[in-house]
Amino acid sequence: MTDAQWEVLSYQGILAAAFLYFLAMLAYFVEVAGLRTVRADEEVTSPRTAVAGRLGLVLTTFAAVVHLAALVARGLAADPNRVPWGNMYEFTIAGTFVVTVLFLVSSARLGAQWLGPVVVTVVVAALMAAFLALDDAVLPLPDALNSVWLVIHVVSAVIATGAFTVGGILSVLHLVKARSTAERGYLARVPSADRLDQLSYRMHAFAFPVWTFAVLITGPIWAHQAWGSYWNWDPKEVWAFITFVVYAAYLHARATAGWRGRKAAYLALAGLATLWFNFIGINFFFGANSQHSYAAPETDSSVVVGASAQAAEEVGVVVGARDARGGTAGALLDESHEAVDDQGEDDHHDHDLEHSPNVDTSS
Repeated sequence: MTDAQWEVLSYQGILAAAFLYFLAMLAYFVEVAGLRTVRADEEVTSPRTAVAGRLGLVLTTFAAVVHLAALVARGLAADPNRVPWGNMYEFTIAGTFVVTVLFLVSSARLGAQWLGPVVVTVVVAALMAAFLALDDAVLPLPDALNSVWLVIHVVSAVIATGAFTVGGILSVLHLVKARSTAERGYLARVPSADRLDQLSYRMHAFAFPVWTFAVLITGPIWAHQAWGSYWNWDPKEVWAFITFVVYAAYLHARATAGWRGRKAAYLALAGLATLWFNFIGINFFFGANSQHSYAAPETDSSVVVGASAQAAEEVGVVVGARDARGGTAGALLDESHEAVDDQGEDDHHDHDLEHSPNVDTSS
């Protein structure tokens, strides 16, 4: 298969996974609707409600398999082949895959199927945002990314981001559950606020050392290899460190000050806000001043036609990649090149006529 075919396959895989996630979300919503009149201590007797819950979990599992295949195809679409997290779009589809895997593992080991409606809804929203707002062509990695540390550093960052996101979801559920007095419905069947607080802490305790490894160990090593300095006070480095400090404060407060419940949940959500601002806000608002600007979405490259040879080659790569999905961009570019060539030939012919001593051009 060609690179363009792999790219098309990746896009089709992401769309198929998003569709399966959407069906799973609908199945979970049917389950939630069926639980409205069921008390927390009652067994679900409605076949439709029980089947909907199991169907949501099965569809989520199939969606995760398709999601993984799309990630692999994305990496194979690059020339040379690479890991599929070279920009915001790829990081998002990788991060949502990690969130899904963590949910499936939690369901199998901790019986956390009740997380399904919330987690799948978040994954569907993130994939929609990635496809509509962050979509980028498959481009070769910059020189700074051509390193084994890309795999080590970014994999750990993706895993930590996924775990922190699940921990944030648990913190939100804790806050909602603590205020709820419902005896029937979905919230009544969610574990107690104390149990949610404990699960959130365990998820954050897992994610924090992984994030520390990514930010304070592999990141500086990679920065020294790429730019000759372990720390450059780059906006993304600074916000990654801020995220580290906030989550360190969260874990420290729980361990020493005895912070539990609402205060700990708010602090965890503050950490999640810094995490996602580091991922999205830095790239959009400070990308021009960041050495990590390669992760930001590419701008429209059509205005670069006629610039330097290197820029023209990059434009050709982008147009060619998008042509795999659109089918018209490459043709339009070819027509524009032909028109320029024809105009050049006409100008050259007129120039020869004007300077030929045997041709009268006065008429």
